[in-house]
Amino acid sequence: MLKPRQLERITKGIANHRRIAIMELLSHSPELSVMEISDELKINFKTASEHIRRLALAGLVLKRNQGAMVRHKLTSQGLAILKFLRTLE
Repeated sequence: MLKPRQLERITKGIANHRRIAIMELLSHSPELSVMEISDELKINFKTASEHIRRLALAGLVLKRNQGAMVRHKLTSQGLAILKFLRTLE
């Protein structure tokens, strides 16, 4: 069972429409770079990078180095949170 502080970190991690959009994108297209994410969502590179950083801090996104590039994908917890968010529709 997660502690209240851990739940707070997760909640803050998803508390932005851009971060939710990034999670949606990664659920359909895992292993994307920040540049690919920013291009796909038509947002600034720095904005995308900051949102991904926050998702990673919340434990919802994993980063994997591939040469000079960093690839991103949802963690199992990220997938579960996204599934939960879809139930609110």
